[in-house]
Amino acid sequence: MDKIVTKIEELRLELNKLSVCRRLTDPEIVKASQQSDRALNDYNKLLKGNL
Repeated sequence: MDKIVTKIEELRLELNKLSVCRRLTDPEIVKASQQSDRALNDYNKLLKGNL
């Protein structure tokens, strides 16, 4: 569980860093956001016992 929480935090920090110098529609920001979404979905599945 700690591993996924750490990954989510890393992805959040990267997304914040990218958003300072790029538009929200920039492909890199979209990719980082999608990675973050996947990690959060996996975390939610873990909490529900579905993963």
